[in-house]
Formats: sequence, C-alpha cells, structure tokens
Amino acid sequence: MAVPVEKVKVLVLGDSGVGKSSLVHLICQGEAMGNSAWTIGCNVDVKLHDYREEGTPHEKTFCVELWDVGGSINHSLSHSVFFNSAHGLVLVHDLTNRKSQENLRRWLGEVLSRDAGKKYSGEPDYDEEVFSENQLPALVIGTKMDRIPDSNLEEVLSRSSSVAGQCRADFINLDCMQNKHLAAGTTNAVKLSRFFDKVIERRYYTQDSRGRLGSQERRRPPSMTRTFSPTFVQEKID
Repeated sequence: MAVPVEKVKVLVLGDSGVGKSSLVHLICQGEAMGNSAWTIGCNVDVKLHDYREEGTPHEKTFCVELWDVGGSINHSLSHSVFFNSAHGLVLVHDLTNRKSQENLRRWLGEVLSRDAGKKYSGEPDYDEEVFSENQLPALVIGTKMDRIPDSNLEEVLSRSSSVAGQCRADFINLDCMQNKHLAAGTTNAVKLSRFFDKVIERRYYTQDSRGRLGSQERRRPPSMTRTFSPTFVQEKID
C-alpha cells in the first residue's frame, strides 16, 4: 500500500517576464524549459523533497507544490485568489531589471495584506516587522545572470543581496537555461533544499505559543495517495 505524501504550498511571485515559469520547470524537472509562455492565472508544478528531521537518521518525503502566479499588473486584483494557505514564498526578480527587484516589496505587501485579511487600493504596504512576525519562509531568486556584463556583475549581485536582506531571506542568483546552476551539491541547490526544509518545519514541526505542533495535529490525514502532475489554474477575467 502506498504511503500518503504530506504537502506544502509555496508561492512563486514576481513581475511578468522575470522567468518564474522557467525557474519552476528547472526546479521540478531538473532541466531547462524549451519555450515558455506568459502565465495567465497560475501554473502549479510539484517537486518531491526528502526532509530529514534534525538529530535523527529518518527521512520523510514531502510534496512541494510550486504555485507560479502570473505577474501581469493587469490582473493584480485577482492575485490574492491563489495566496490562501501558503507555507512559503519564492520571490523572483530579473537581475537585469532593477524595477523587478524593487517590486518584490509590492509582492510581499500583497501577500501580507491577504494574510491579514486586509483590503487595499493602490500599492499594498510592506512592513518588515509584520513580515518578521508572520515568519513565512522566503527565498529571493535573481534570474538571467548570463545577461549581466562582467563589468557590472559585482554591482548587480550586491544589489540582489541587498534586496534579499530587506526581505529577510536567503538568495540565489542563476541562469534558468543552465541545468548546472541547480545541480545537486551546488551552493544554489543546498540553499534551495534548506528553504524547502524551513517551509516543511514551519508547516509540520514548529510549535506555537501554546506548545502545539504546526497544523499537522489539526488537519485531517490524507485518505488516498495522489498522482502528481502539472496543473493549470485559469483565473476568470471579466
């Protein structure tokens, strides 16, 4: 009898054209995507991640759902439809586009506003203290590293590190067209694995102020084993 796989939901957020779909494909399939199209609504892909609880030799496999939310500003009012019950955030920006870096604060603001049940008009506010209290694990990923001239590389990577610092997150810089950038054993792969560990720990192993474990004790156990395949979620646009 197959053992049910516990799951976590990770939002992949960032402006249109930064390479979110290519990144998700590289993470889940282990290879570069040939041709990508604009995401309307949300694409969901999955990756099985082996988690080892600290201090024990035991491993458990979890299903990490990566929700690639379309970045078009024209659909910004419908983004929050996909934010429910998220356990982690991957914030993606284009290393050659400073505006996409600056807009990560707006994306964080959208998530925090939705998590707090707030309604907003215009630009949502990102508050570092609120995000810290929320404790939602985050990872900042800069894409299109191959397009940075050598003369500007140090400056651009320093700026990327600063963006991650503002979001209180670790960071990765890569080229989504290069499989080697997330190859097993590389620094990038280790950082990504640690991020998934943090998401799983917060979801299933972290105690709250009353000493209760995450939400594992309060959720209904899965009754069947799921077959995982990429899913497309189409948003309704009036």
